[in-house]
Amino acid sequence: MVHLPRISSRKLIRKLLKNGFEYAPIKGKGSHVALVRRDQSGRPHLVIIPHRNPVPTGTLMAIIKQSGLSRDEFLRLLK
Repeated sequence: MVHLPRISSRKLIRKLLKNGFEYAPIKGKGSHVALVRRDQSGRPHLVIIPHRNPVPTGTLMAIIKQSGLSRDEFLRLLK
């Protein structure tokens, strides 16, 4: 199993924006950013990202789950 990379929230947000996510209509408050993406069936996936460097591993795992992507798809997205 491949370990999750240590990544800053700024880099994570940039990667997600390049890969189909958009800022949510309500963009989050203070130290968090909300991004949204619709999958092929039109179902929205809302991802909340805290401003941290690096993003904690547990939080990164929750972001993967929220994004609707598999772990492998998420890791490919980060490269």
